[in-house]
Amino acid sequence: QVQLVESGGGSVQAGGSLRLSCAASRYGLELMGWFRQAPGKEREGVAGIYTTGGSTYYADSVKGRFTISRDNAKNTVYLQMNSLKPEDTAMYYCAANWGHHFAPLDRNQYIYWGQGTQVTVSS
Repeated sequence: QVQLVESGGGSVQAGGSLRLSCAASRYGLELMGWFRQAPGKEREGVAGIYTTGGSTYYADSVKGRFTISRDNAKNTVYLQMNSLKPEDTAMYYCAANWGHHFAPLDRNQYIYWGQGTQVTVSS
């Protein structure tokens, strides 16, 4: 069983920054990503990253503001969020899977999920 533990959420004003962390309990997870879900909305992919090669993928809504990275030695993935907007307010979830998958921002490509961490951006 794989456990993913998120941290780093909180409340900030618009224009501020936060960094989320996700620590995995197992090594070898090739694909890791961040998703978010606002009240009354579908869970959407924010960013994804592969261990091999380090390829990254971003939703259009966060390109240029968010950066996903991973420290393989620590088995941890990060999401640096800058220039935050009120519409970024959501519960943020870390997700992971083994191997390569076709669509890194598609939630159906992931089988392991964290419990989520809340991000609230005020105007």
